[in-house]
Amino acid sequence: MMHIFRAAWSEMIRPIWHRPKRAQVAAVCYRQTTDGKEVLLITSRDTGRWIVPKGWPIDGLDGAGAARVEAWEEAGVKHADMVSEPIGFYDYDKGMRGGETVPVEASVYLAEVTDLSADYPEAGQRTRKWFAPTEAADLVAEPELKAILRAL
Repeated sequence: MMHIFRAAWSEMIRPIWHRPKRAQVAAVCYRQTTDGKEVLLITSRDTGRWIVPKGWPIDGLDGAGAARVEAWEEAGVKHADMVSEPIGFYDYDKGMRGGETVPVEASVYLAEVTDLSADYPEAGQRTRKWFAPTEAADLVAEPELKAILRAL
C-alpha cells in the first residue's frame, strides 16, 4: 500500500507541487534628475498594483531587447539605454486567465529612459508614475524586486 502513495507522490503530486519556473524579462526604467534617480512604475491591468514593465521572452530578441519592447508597450518608453545583462532576478506567481497561477522568475534589465511617449499600446490600460527608488521599493510586492530598487 505504501508503494502506491510513494508512486502517486513522485509521479503526480510532486511534479504539480514543484512546477518549474517560467522565465520573464522585466525593465527597471529610471531617469536621472537634479534630486537623484527616479524609477518609473506602472499599474498592473488586473489588480492595479504597482509593478515594473515585464513580459514573456520574444523570439529573435535577447533579454534586454524583449525588456525594451515591454517597456514601450506597457509604459511608453520610447528611447532607453539598456544594460545588456540582467542586474538581478525576482520570483513571483503570475495569475493566468484560467484562474491558475504559475511560478515565474523575471530577469531584470536596467533601462535609462531618454524619451517617453504619451501614446503607446497600453496607455489607456495602465497608470505610470515616477518615484524615488526607495519609495518605488515600498510600493512593489516582490521582496527581490524591492531589494533591486533599493540598490539603485
